[in-house]
Amino acid sequence: MAWEGIEGHDEIVAGMARAASRGRVAGAYLFIGEEGVGKSTFARRLARVLTCESQGDNFTACGRCRSCVQADAESHPDIDVVAKPEERATIPLDAFIGSPEHRMREGLCWRILLRPAIGQRKVAIILDADAISEEGANCLLKTLEEPPDASVLILVGTALERQLPTIRSRCKVIRFGGLPRNVVEQVLTAEGLGDPESRQQAAAASAGSLARARLLVDADVVTFRRTLFGLLAARPFRGVEAGREVMAIMEAAGKEAARRRPRLKLSFELAIEFFRAGLRLAATGIESSDRVLAGAVASWLAAGGTAAQADRHLHHTLEAIEAVDRNANLGMLVDAWTAVIEQPRQGLLSS
Repeated sequence: MAWEGIEGHDEIVAGMARAASRGRVAGAYLFIGEEGVGKSTFARRLARVLTCESQGDNFTACGRCRSCVQADAESHPDIDVVAKPEERATIPLDAFIGSPEHRMREGLCWRILLRPAIGQRKVAIILDADAISEEGANCLLKTLEEPPDASVLILVGTALERQLPTIRSRCKVIRFGGLPRNVVEQVLTAEGLGDPESRQQAAAASAGSLARARLLVDADVVTFRRTLFGLLAARPFRGVEAGREVMAIMEAAGKEAARRRPRLKLSFELAIEFFRAGLRLAATGIESSDRVLAGAVASWLAAGGTAAQADRHLHHTLEAIEAVDRNANLGMLVDAWTAVIEQPRQGLLSS
């Protein structure tokens, strides 16, 4: 049975349960894993369990006490959640230490010092830990070095190398792998997304990410994936047409940048999928098990594609994804990326 409704992370749950039974819950955790594998949900469920007033023997929350009720309503006074605003590249300093006129009388670092209002423990969750600035990390140092008694701080990030050394060295790192393919498919089925074949294909191409799978099961995205692979395989590369397709799938998400950004990241991730498959085929002769991808990559190789080209394009596309995370202008980024693919000697940042 899934712990707190979460599938696929049983080993992490077992480790947390053992630590709790021995009274050895760490003061600070750093959850690391790809987007969409359940880290943020796990952090919220863990906070619910740790603050429950009637926690069961199997490390689950009772779901009935006032602490659980308030946790479910996201109004728990002892559970603090900080996230990066959509329009910002980093988490504002005010979120940690309060506004300039109320320094250290507001913010997470102040609130976590207060005594628990309901139970015996306070939990603070920092989503988007990748977006903690050096100044913000410095504000967190004392809290991380000497967590208040009966408090737990959970940071959620995507990659260890994206965390500042001062953060990494003061947290217990918990690595979250991708969800099993069958679990992703089961969730898509439970949510009523797509048909059986599209769910199976989306789960296979999701790399264990539910967020990615939910996008890939969309009929428009399925069509776009096939189109993009065809464009990447063609020689010469038609950058204007590719840019037009990427912009169309991005703009279909709506006018808000917060909705467009995941679509653009998905476009670049699909390109990475293509270039990785191309690199593998060119270097080792091993084909992808995905029929659509394998056919496009075979056409690319037959048209003169090489391992060196795939490697360069991979590098530039990874740069493009980082630029999305830095809130770069999305339209200009698409133009720059297509220009780089057309002229691989030119770097993305110099285009």
